[in-house]
Amino acid sequence: MTALLRYQTALLLRSQRWLAPFLLYAAFVGVGINAGEPVLGALGYAVAGLVPVTAWAVRICLGQEPPAARTVIAATAGRARAHMAAILTGTGATLLVGVVAVLAVTVVSDHRTAAPLPAATAGVLAATVCVLTGATIGTLTTRPLVRSRGWSLTTLLLGSLLALVTTGSPAASAVSALVTAASHGAAVPYPWLAGAGAIALTTTAVALACRATAWRD
Repeated sequence: MTALLRYQTALLLRSQRWLAPFLLYAAFVGVGINAGEPVLGALGYAVAGLVPVTAWAVRICLGQEPPAARTVIAATAGRARAHMAAILTGTGATLLVGVVAVLAVTVVSDHRTAAPLPAATAGVLAATVCVLTGATIGTLTTRPLVRSRGWSLTTLLLGSLLALVTTGSPAASAVSALVTAASHGAAVPYPWLAGAGAIALTTTAVALACRATAWRD
């Protein structure tokens, strides 16, 4: 698996397809957050953007290989392992960006309602929840489950929106907890339950997609 992850990461970096989602996310955070804002509210805004960005990054990783190369890798490492490596690459890259964003936002925000360390910890946990939710969406809205590019993009955008506004969604719960705590001066929220739900959803989605590669890819 390590070799597959290195291969997928090298493909992603060389292709430069990561520039679009990650630069868009940087602009989203840079324009939407001002220095001196309450830290928890700013973190809620920052981590919310990770849902569509992760879905986009996972979609890129799952479609960046030429068909011939995909066939060779599938023959040597197995279709399921190759598919999982692509998903993990997109998810891991976005999580790294999310952690950096959380730390940067924590540094420039107002800490009168929450100390830096607890706020950063809650932000990293919420970012992980949003990244996992985005990975679930990206996994379910591209090959082998959705082959059409038009439908793939449409369902990705719709799924990302619903994940952020639907009650019970792990990402919506994590973001809402941060924003609510900021507006009401409540204690720093740690989204343990949302994290468990995100892990369960992502595990199920990845297992389904990897199994589907055997008969649809």
